Parts: sequence; C-alpha cells; structure tokens
Amino acid sequence: QVQLVESGGGLVQAGGSLRLSCAASGRAVSSYTMTWFRQAPGKERVFVATILWSGGTYYADSVKGRFTISRDNAKNTVALQMNMLKPEDTAIYYCTASFRRSRIPDTSSVDYWGQGTQVTVSS
Repeated sequence: QVQLVESGGGLVQAGGSLRLSCAASGRAVSSYTMTWFRQAPGKERVFVATILWSGGTYYADSVKGRFTISRDNAKNTVALQMNMLKPEDTAIYYCTASFRRSRIPDTSSVDYWGQGTQVTVSS
C-alpha cells in the first residue's frame, strides 16, 4: 500500500514557476515508476511527466523543455519543477505510482493516486 500526498500548487502568472512535491509513504518510490498527470476543467486526464523506476524520464510534448521531474529516494519524494508556465497548464495535478513499470503508464495502469493539487496560471 502506497499513500501519495501532493503539495506546492497555487496561483502564478504566466511565465512563472512552481515546484510540486509528492510525498510517498508505505513503500519506497525507488521501486515505482512515478508519473504526474493533470486534468483541466472539463477535459480528459492526461500524462505530464514520468520518471521510471529504472531512472529514465519522459515528458509530454506540451511541457517538454519547461518541466522537470525528479526523485529523492532519501526523502521518498518526487518533484515536478514547472517553469515558463502557461495558462494552458492550469489543471489539477496528480502524483501516481506504478510498480516497476518500464513504460509511460496510462491512467488504467496506475497503481496508486494522490489526491491532486491545483495549479492555476493567469495570463
């Protein structure tokens, strides 16, 4: 059993930055592929970024070059550094865990979900 708690969301102006954090408990994040999804109002939940349990990282084209995912095994946390934010980034961001997955997960292959944290980017 893994519990995930996101934090760090808020309101920023376009071009600004936020750093989201996902604190895990119950199991070590080093054994999981950790993935951020987001869902804008009235839209589908979509992939944002993932860090594989083996270490590789992947990003949605919409955030590539602006967002960075990282993992701190000592603190058992995962972070999403978001720079050059755009209004289109406004969404609830969810931290997820997929046990030793070797590919980017879809929503159905996620084992655990956090409760989400709101990110709002104003123009």
